[in-house]
Amino acid sequence: MSVWALGINHHTAPLDLRGRFAFALDQIQPTLHGYRQSLARQPEATLLSTCNRTELYGAGDQSAVEPTLDWLASMGGVSPHVLRDHAYILREDQAARHAFRVASGLDSMVLGEAQILGQMKDAVRAADEAGALGTTLHQLFQRSFAVAKQVRTSTEIGAHSISMTAAAVRLAGQLFEDLKDIKVLFVGAGEMIELAATHFAAKTPKAMAIANRTLERGENLASRFGAQVMRLADIPDRLHEFDAVVSCTASTLPIIGLGAVERALKRRKHRPMFMVDLAVPRDIEIEVKGLDDVFLYTVDDLASVVQTGRDNRQAAVAQAEAIIDAGVLSFMHWLEQRDPAKGVVPLIQQINAQADAWRAAELARAKKLLARGEPVEAVLEALSKGLTQKMLHGTLAELHAGDAETRAATAQTVSRLFLREKS
Repeated sequence: MSVWALGINHHTAPLDLRGRFAFALDQIQPTLHGYRQSLARQPEATLLSTCNRTELYGAGDQSAVEPTLDWLASMGGVSPHVLRDHAYILREDQAARHAFRVASGLDSMVLGEAQILGQMKDAVRAADEAGALGTTLHQLFQRSFAVAKQVRTSTEIGAHSISMTAAAVRLAGQLFEDLKDIKVLFVGAGEMIELAATHFAAKTPKAMAIANRTLERGENLASRFGAQVMRLADIPDRLHEFDAVVSCTASTLPIIGLGAVERALKRRKHRPMFMVDLAVPRDIEIEVKGLDDVFLYTVDDLASVVQTGRDNRQAAVAQAEAIIDAGVLSFMHWLEQRDPAKGVVPLIQQINAQADAWRAAELARAKKLLARGEPVEAVLEALSKGLTQKMLHGTLAELHAGDAETRAATAQTVSRLFLREKS
């Protein structure tokens, strides 16, 4: 049984390529089912997809890795060669270390951020419900969650970190003299928009509005911040009203197009607009970035802002890496025990099988003696002696074999196994 991780992230692939491989949470189950059905031997599998990464973790035969890359490339509509140029394939302890680092927030754009842990748990739950999560990956992820908890409670990895949404507020403050004078539109009603609304609300802007595909969900979020609610279809007609726009939906196509923004700017008499697109794939067409009066930022554009304070957390990173190293060693030890070529489990099974064979042989002999009318006490005595001789034969033979040094080492082992005091 081998484990591996195959994926792309913000370190290896540009935003538009990552957008091709974005999967909403409700797509994970059918996607995993299709992936496993595409292979002759179905591996355990878990699919993690966020704005910064898409990763497929597997456990099974290593020969499944290359077909997995081909399958993932086809899902994104690119050639395997293109995907291979931007992907990483990690195996065994490197795959485990990567999973632990991701869960702990060490591989995130925002160092130490906690949101990824919840996203991983959602992905694992979806894999389990899809029937794709076996014993090996279950162990891998449960251990990764435990390591992440230890990192978060034992180190200051999350201290002074700046989230994407906090970075957006900071950038908006650099553009506008006073955020109390602006109107903000939030497109979507998910976790990222909720965080963004929380950060902007703390600056008490003049007005806020939530645009969402489902009005009910938009209303639930808007009620918390005293914001207006509107439909996505209303955005083109009302976009000019807002000085700042923050968008993060699960749409596979842009929500806000170039034409809509151009018309909004015209109605605003070209007063500047601040726009943040936190979605992958994009919610706002990339051409909008070329407009003179629009300041558009994507998740990748915010990278330099969220790095602030990273140097102050390097000591915590070192502590976290040590915790992760210990977790990796523990997981690999568990995995090796399950490996017929390396582990002790097969040896234990062989010892039990041998003991059962000896027991069965002596029991059969005892039954024959009883059938011939031999005294019960004599039969039991013979049974116990027979079992004892069989079980000690190999040990006693080793004590008499080899040179003096070998016999001394064997004697120590035998003493430890047979003569130790009960604890």
